[in-house]
Amino acid sequence: MVDVDVRALTQPVGIMRIMAAILTCMCFSVAATAGYSSSSYWAWCMFTWCFCFFFTCLIVILEFTTVSAKVPFAWDDFTAAFAMLACLMCLIVSIIYPTFFTCKSCHRAIGASVVSWVCFAIYAGEVVLTRLHPRGETSGFLSTVPGIMKMLETFIACLIFVSLERGQYTGNSGLQWCVAVYSLCFIVSIIIILLTLGQLTSFFPLSFDKLVIVYNILAAVMYTTAMVIWPLYSFDKNKTRPSGCGHFCPWDKLVVVTFMTIFNFIVYTLDTIYSIRLVFCTTSQ
Repeated sequence: MVDVDVRALTQPVGIMRIMAAILTCMCFSVAATAGYSSSSYWAWCMFTWCFCFFFTCLIVILEFTTVSAKVPFAWDDFTAAFAMLACLMCLIVSIIYPTFFTCKSCHRAIGASVVSWVCFAIYAGEVVLTRLHPRGETSGFLSTVPGIMKMLETFIACLIFVSLERGQYTGNSGLQWCVAVYSLCFIVSIIIILLTLGQLTSFFPLSFDKLVIVYNILAAVMYTTAMVIWPLYSFDKNKTRPSGCGHFCPWDKLVVVTFMTIFNFIVYTLDTIYSIRLVFCTTSQ
């Protein structure tokens, strides 16, 4: 039997979620009417707003109907992690969309940009409320430092995929290796998040935490190679930005992939160091 919990809609977090759902719906609706673009950055912006709208509405509905109490994973951990992810995604979109898709006469695009910044502020407020005033268990994986780093690793990988163009790496084995690194690390990180969120790690015959440490070390090493190979081969023939390059210059995307590769290498390295300290140093004490 499904009960109804009105507090899910009237408490501050619930009100902020309803506002976020309304505003993200406004963002992708206004942006869609402002004009279509074939750019992968436009698709990413639309995906972000739709993604945040869908999961925010889902969270509100599940909490209102109290179905959230029956899910087979840590619900408060999931909602806190989603708020942090949505906050980060809205921040990036609020920078990308006005940079590439607004102009002085683009009133709808400007409106979508402003509303997107408001969405970021609302999700940031939800993060503050859930972190300062936890309502349930706070020991969930996604709310811990390793969990946050895993989400950050997958998010940066998504930005890399959005910036990649097929013609940039086809025919070059070095760049293809870099794309393989991005893809493999992304897939494994997603699997780790899902296994931990579903509380399936206890079924592994070996220590799951130590397996994650081994993976983090391998991922950091793989990203080290990509950090060297990608700029070496991608800028081999175009060391400077072409003078006639347009608004969506492929050279700019190469720069974005380069910096995102460096950032993800740093995150994987920090994740490795923290995981080793957490597993071995804390256990020894």
